[in-house]
Amino acid sequence: MSEKMARDWLLAQNKFQDSKRKLNRTFTISVASGKGGVGKSSIAIKMSKILSEWGHKVLLVDCDYNLSNTSIKLGIPINDNFAKLILKEISFEECIFKQGNFHLLPGCSGNMDIFSGKFKLEKFLIDLLLEKEDEYDFIILDCPAGLSKEILTLNAYSDYRFIILNPDKSSLTDAYSLMKILKNNFGIRENHILLNMMSSFTQYKRIIQVLSNTTKNFLDLKLNVLGWIHKETKNLDKFDRLLQDSNSDIHKNLSKILKKFTENNIREGRVKEELIRP
Repeated sequence: MSEKMARDWLLAQNKFQDSKRKLNRTFTISVASGKGGVGKSSIAIKMSKILSEWGHKVLLVDCDYNLSNTSIKLGIPINDNFAKLILKEISFEECIFKQGNFHLLPGCSGNMDIFSGKFKLEKFLIDLLLEKEDEYDFIILDCPAGLSKEILTLNAYSDYRFIILNPDKSSLTDAYSLMKILKNNFGIRENHILLNMMSSFTQYKRIIQVLSNTTKNFLDLKLNVLGWIHKETKNLDKFDRLLQDSNSDIHKNLSKILKKFTENNIREGRVKEELIRP
């Protein structure tokens, strides 16, 4: 898909191009990273759970459709329902996991039919989001790491992009590459940044300064800094259990970050939409 074709297709699919936007619409947030292992899926899960606890109806989509890490982290049995959904053997309702206001569309794990198939993930998911958008307040896309065409398109389609980084230098360079390609191929000039696994506030400020200066000087992008999450010293099993704990530090930290984000963006966006209504 060429740059022009990708942009034309995206604009044709995008549900928010019409100036007559509706109030209280669904907001789509992609949680992404250039590098793997930065805690992206854990943050996507915790974000979704917090928003659902606040009374919002939330759909979390595991976009790593053949390596369903969200199911593993939540202790949900892995199945091949996503493949059956693609093949139209089962309905969307039969495919999702529900826990109150929190809904999950999990992927498969090593399904050979999906692995060898030629379906276009980005088109399938965006068509599905268009169909289901009226049923949710937030749709969170847990995007796999990397720079594939499918993931770039899903990030470009989203209203907001939460790019997760950690102190590893390759995390910064890969995030920079992700933002660069999104700008050059899709015209995306604004992203939100969340730093994970930080050892100190000093380290956080230093990384933000380096990243902000680099993107401003070389890409002319707007970075919205969400904040930072302190490095957890607990083992992985205990860390995954923290995802279910509303008293944990990661819950309190992300709650503050999301409260600030929704107040500064979602509410403001709805006011702007009201002003353009006929």
